[in-house]
Amino acid sequence: MASALGSVHHLESGGTSGMTGQNTIVITGASSGIGLAAAEQLAARDDQVVLVGRDERRLAAAVDRVRTAGRGIEPGHFQADFERLADVRALADHLLSTYPQIDVLANNAGMVAMSHRTTVDGHEATIQVNHLAPFLLSNLLRERLRGGRIVNTSVRPGPGVRLDPDDLNDEGQRYKGVAAYQNSKAANVLFAMEAARRWPDILSLSLHPGLVRTDIGRDTALRYVFRYAPLLISPERSARRLVRLATASAAELTNGALYGSGKPIAPNPRLFNPVNAARLWTTSEEAVTDPAT
Repeated sequence: MASALGSVHHLESGGTSGMTGQNTIVITGASSGIGLAAAEQLAARDDQVVLVGRDERRLAAAVDRVRTAGRGIEPGHFQADFERLADVRALADHLLSTYPQIDVLANNAGMVAMSHRTTVDGHEATIQVNHLAPFLLSNLLRERLRGGRIVNTSVRPGPGVRLDPDDLNDEGQRYKGVAAYQNSKAANVLFAMEAARRWPDILSLSLHPGLVRTDIGRDTALRYVFRYAPLLISPERSARRLVRLATASAAELTNGALYGSGKPIAPNPRLFNPVNAARLWTTSEEAVTDPAT
């Protein structure tokens, strides 16, 4: 494991030893799929769940479902579109002004775009929504998360991942939607690795949710794959993996690691190594710098 993820990190004293009910847990991408299922499961444990979603109608419906799962306890919620970094900053401001403690940040929002488009912030949309937005949100909430944990929904990296930590927009290359998605999810894994090194008082993890029946590709031809392909698992089953990483004792988990349903997954050290993790962090910091400051 150490050869793939670099040094093994453990929480400093004061880190979360185990997560019982009544924790404050922020879940992005919570209006459907894995995020909504996890929110329902956590609300049923009496946790204070905060739902973040892009679509107002879908988010309102999700709030109703989570309220029911929590036996009438009102979940928090905030509408934000991660294709706008201004929305990420507004979300962070809301969370910091509303919740004196945040125990878990589940960076679960994700998307795949089959054609290239550039956000208002000047980045390719998939890398911004799937990596740069959660990277920025985590940094803005860093102090509030001290002693807690970050869980990034990623995927098991395939052998064809070619992420360049110094060129997140993959400039000069022909755009391929699936490759862009895979690169963004590889960035999630590297982010957790480097966060574990820089922030040892926060447990930082990545999640491989499995092949899940979701609507992540609802605006693309991939919607048929994510809805009807054989061997897909339900969002509820996959959400149990997220809930486990959000609630298990820190002693059971390795800081910076990628998890599926069981033990840590060791990705290819050719890409997933401490040097690339540090390079990605530097590039990401530059990418999300607020031009107004």
